[in-house]
Amino acid sequence: MSEVLIIGATSDVGRALARRYAKAGYDVVLTARDETKLKAEAEDLSLRFGSIRVTSYPLDVRAFETHQDFVESLDRMPDGVIAVAGYLGDQQKAQREFEETKAIIETNYTGIVSLLEKFADRFAKRRSGFIVGISSVAGERGRKSNYIYGSAKAGFTTYLSGLRNRLHDLNIQVLSVIPGFIATKMTAGMDLPPQLTAQPEEVAEAIFRAQQKGRDILYTKSIWRVIMAVIRAIPEWQFKKMSI
Repeated sequence: MSEVLIIGATSDVGRALARRYAKAGYDVVLTARDETKLKAEAEDLSLRFGSIRVTSYPLDVRAFETHQDFVESLDRMPDGVIAVAGYLGDQQKAQREFEETKAIIETNYTGIVSLLEKFADRFAKRRSGFIVGISSVAGERGRKSNYIYGSAKAGFTTYLSGLRNRLHDLNIQVLSVIPGFIATKMTAGMDLPPQLTAQPEEVAEAIFRAQQKGRDILYTKSIWRVIMAVIRAIPEWQFKKMSI
């Protein structure tokens, strides 16, 4: 039986991914910081999909000193790992208070990299596995409205690209997921254009299919690939004057 581990399993996309992989017959390992929500999600998943094994572990991606022990505590090494954990943060607060900047960077980049490197080493030794990382279109060009978050996601996108290059010859898939707007708790209250906004279940289905097909890069929705190509093509002298 194949097994997938989800980092950030109590997020809207994390929950949708857990259900999609469980539906496909995967055993599922759930991790998240909030133990109460984590336990409730594990129980719900077990009730929905009685034929699979569901396990859960409390995990804080910012508690770097715990990551080695966490990986070593797993009773078996999963076939794949999906990193969903993220924190949009408050750009204005981050400009005033470095602790907010630190929280954004450590949640979206440093903490996830700390964990994925440990799984990558173990996957490399057995020469199999898959890693899925959820980045963001915000990382494709810096904008004044979210450049702290965007810079962390830019770093993560580059990290996944390098990891894919490192692990390709070892039969390990690394899938970079680059979403646009997603209707989640994190974006609640934002005025998002419906035609450009994906639902968590839609994102989970797209990720599952892309991972199963062995793809390298996935934009969700696909229109974002075109949108970001246009945005990247805008000359800097013009872009710096824009509010988008």
